[in-house]
Amino acid sequence: MDNRISLKLFSSFFKIGAFTFGGGWAMISLIEREIVTKRQWIERTEFLDLLAVAQSLPGILAVNVAVVVGDKLRGMRGSIAAAAGTILPSFLIILAIAIFLTPETITSSPTLSAIFKGIRPVVVALIVAPVISSAKASGITWRTLWIPVLVAVAIWSKLPVISNPILFIVSGAVAGWLVTRHSRRTLQRRKEAGQ
Repeated sequence: MDNRISLKLFSSFFKIGAFTFGGGWAMISLIEREIVTKRQWIERTEFLDLLAVAQSLPGILAVNVAVVVGDKLRGMRGSIAAAAGTILPSFLIILAIAIFLTPETITSSPTLSAIFKGIRPVVVALIVAPVISSAKASGITWRTLWIPVLVAVAIWSKLPVISNPILFIVSGAVAGWLVTRHSRRTLQRRKEAGQ
């Protein structure tokens, strides 16, 4: 049973890695559909928590997501199987390109140029879709929309002090802890007042 889960993890992430252009964010919606919706290995809220962990780790987002999902389902073996499934398609494609195509062939071929021009808008859609679904699942409303917008603008500004993503991850974690603590205390006071 456990070996079959590792094999299914490898094949699922291999399929996602083989047919996704645009990097980690473009893969998120496909990973969510495969892991949460189709196979129902983990719940959606748990997937979002694992995604937050993967984003806070150094390295490639798609590989980080594969590692944390694999670890959740099968431990170290699951992590290795999912990471290998994610990395192997890109490795094989790059190897084939390096063997059969030269940079001059790619830039001078009108067919390849047209293919890449067609892929670009699709990649944008693949990146935007998981951002919207993650925002909905995270409980972002019109009242709290200013937070991710402000963080995105600050990171985009590239000012040395405020454009550091680690600063926002740590401050978001601290703010979440403080708000949760305050909410629990308020709820406790209401319960005590009601008695």
